Amino acid sequence: MSGAVKAKPAATSAETPAIRAQAALAELKRLSSAKVRAGMTRYGLPNDKALGVSVGAIQQLGKKLGRDQALAEALWATDVYEARLLAAFVGEPAKLTPKLMDAWCRDFDNWGVVDTVCFKLFDQSPHAWSRVEKWAKLKGEQQKRAGFVMLACLAAHADNVPDEQFRQFLPLIEWGATDERNFVKKGVSWALRMVGRQSPAMKKECLALAKRLAESADATARWVGKEALRDLGKLK
Repeated sequence: MSGAVKAKPAATSAETPAIRAQAALAELKRLSSAKVRAGMTRYGLPNDKALGVSVGAIQQLGKKLGRDQALAEALWATDVYEARLLAAFVGEPAKLTPKLMDAWCRDFDNWGVVDTVCFKLFDQSPHAWSRVEKWAKLKGEQQKRAGFVMLACLAAHADNVPDEQFRQFLPLIEWGATDERNFVKKGVSWALRMVGRQSPAMKKECLALAKRLAESADATARWVGKEALRDLGKLK
């Protein structure tokens, strides 16, 4: 009968998130390189769960797939390094929940996934600010790093955020600056330097904090302070 509305075809198994994730994983394997995989260890990235795909190629695949939170969660569940990076490019910030963000944070086991997920996905979530201090006070090295990286990413993408929103975290940065673990101290340094870029007032306050840290009796705090002084001192 003319004008009749056609029924929408029933979803097939090929349309499920798990199957789509397997298809994406197959594409990642096609894009993989033994050379890329072998080179990961030079950057402090474990390659035991990696295929060896460049971040650029992963990002291009993410653009092709589009935003799809269900797919992101299925990719994350594979526990493959590149699949988890891809999850950051296809996840939907508005659909993230604090529970899911905390669960992924618990899974963090290398700085590459931490930084990519925070920079490309988590910091766009309305729950991002509430994760900073909570994660920064966790015991795990990558979990603690995630709290400070989240702050750095929020600062990097800040748009009309009042200084006070960042100022409240300066005591947290000072507290975290004595953690000698490599990936934590680098996260703290990144946070301090990015917060210092927010405004002339924040630059002044972060330089003062950096100077105090650089004069600390603690070796790690001195390192963080000197790094920030070198970086922020270049800003006009």
